[in-house]
Amino acid sequence: MSDIITLPGLGGSGEGHWQTLWERDDPAMRRFQPSSWDRPILSDWIAALEREISRSRTPPILIAHSLACQLIAHWAPVKKMAILGAFLVAVPDPTGEIYLAEAGSFANPPRQQLPFPSLLVASTDDPFGSFDHARHSAESWGSTFVDVGPRGHINAASGLGDWPEGKAIFGRFRAELG
Repeated sequence: MSDIITLPGLGGSGEGHWQTLWERDDPAMRRFQPSSWDRPILSDWIAALEREISRSRTPPILIAHSLACQLIAHWAPVKKMAILGAFLVAVPDPTGEIYLAEAGSFANPPRQQLPFPSLLVASTDDPFGSFDHARHSAESWGSTFVDVGPRGHINAASGLGDWPEGKAIFGRFRAELG
């Protein structure tokens, strides 16, 4: 059984976020820990990701939300460690109308194929990234693309609870990785 590392976005995933709820239900999941959830610095988040991967017994699966999707895109070309795959949810658009100024170092992620299997889940009404941006990101990164309809930013504010639909999508992705 593979290790699973959750990578929340800006602010970390709070008590009602599906990532937090999934971690409670699955002891194989653990969260990476950057120095700050609220003042993200790309180099710090990359170092935190590599620290967490180094603790894995086997190449892990990454579950990223929002800003952490951009983290993975920045990390992939310089990665020093193997992962089994990446499950990317609600990728934000740094050129969109709403983007967080404190996350400037994450802007302009590389637009190249990721060197591992990936799946990108997008909502049709995400305020932090258009559906077209999500689809373009999936194409650029070579990710399988999944449209979950109008789910906002696919976070606690979306009222999804432990997001059973997402858990099922992740379960299929995980099974395909072997």
